Amino acid sequence: MALRLFDHPLSPYSQKVKIALREKGVAFEARLPTGLGSGAQNDGLGAASPRGEVPALVLETGEALFESTVLLEFIEERWPEPPLAPSTPLGRARARMIEEAMDTHYEAINWALGEIHHFGRSDGALRDQLLAGAEADLTRWYAWLEAQLGDAPWFGGEGFGWADAAVLPHLLGSEAFGLGPAPERPLGAYLARGRERPSVQAGREEIAALGTGGASLEAVRAALEAGLFKREYRDHRLEWMMRHGGLAVVQEGLDRGNIRFTEPFSADGILPGALP
Repeated sequence: MALRLFDHPLSPYSQKVKIALREKGVAFEARLPTGLGSGAQNDGLGAASPRGEVPALVLETGEALFESTVLLEFIEERWPEPPLAPSTPLGRARARMIEEAMDTHYEAINWALGEIHHFGRSDGALRDQLLAGAEADLTRWYAWLEAQLGDAPWFGGEGFGWADAAVLPHLLGSEAFGLGPAPERPLGAYLARGRERPSVQAGREEIAALGTGGASLEAVRAALEAGLFKREYRDHRLEWMMRHGGLAVVQEGLDRGNIRFTEPFSADGILPGALP
């Protein structure tokens, strides 16, 4: 049985895990869930992740793991060469600190941009307010990231590593919304370097290949409108929306039944999931 990764190319969490596997030369089968919501149970995602979310990794033994940070840690321990984790305790702690900041605080901004641009969650003055909040927050995060990067080519120093696998998918997501770091800034130059990594290029090609098929944004939008799919508001996403005055967005989603929160895990099924 081949190593199988339940994946959606637009998910920054999936991208992080695929970058790690590719940097280490580990072969895997990337599998798009064939169903949205409860239909995702039919292809094995429900058994692999009780959240019904990507990424989820099914090992050669049939055992399954979910949560991108857990997967990154497993990959580093199972395939230690070439290492992605820095060699010192402080370096490893800094890499995980940066990963945590990107996966929670930063990701919420791109999530909100997706809610606005892809799923039409707001319009008029509220839309303008949320977009302005996103742009202002990104400016502050870019300053923080540049301070972490310093004069080094990568967040871990001279070599590409753990923190870079975590940072680049999120920066590329912001860039796709037209709000990436300025090319003339150190973080913009960093993004240009990262974009050239074969492990990162492969993920970008997978996004381009989505087209208008069943995993495309168009298909996800249609499933959302039909009530077959719910976007999950984890705590950091809900916090960002509330902090920027988006209570009406959350309330409307609850009224329409197309957003959800994490429920206790079930042993025999999953809740309607949020793939990207």
